[in-house]
Amino acid sequence: MDFLAELYFISTENGGRKTPAKNGYRPHIKFDFEEMMTSGQQIYVNKDLVFPGDSVIAEMNILSRPYFEGKLDVGMNFNFYEGPTLIGNGKILEIVNQSLIKKI
Repeated sequence: MDFLAELYFISTENGGRKTPAKNGYRPHIKFDFEEMMTSGQQIYVNKDLVFPGDSVIAEMNILSRPYFEGKLDVGMNFNFYEGPTLIGNGKILEIVNQSLIKKI
């Protein structure tokens, strides 16, 4: 696990997914400080499915880990997408992979 995050899935009525996301879901993640997106696996804590409009705590693993070394911080916000469609947003609660912690 790279970090723990609180995730919010946008409701279907507001343009989010039409179906629930399954544990292990891997949407694209984008942080505000960077144009590059990466794939990020979401492992939901105590849930197998997350429905549009729901919030959940998730363990996150990012694919382009070396690219984000020294760039993340607790409290940092990010968005997640299916293709060009924004389907939710998240907030980092705890960084487990120490190499990702933002350097001052």
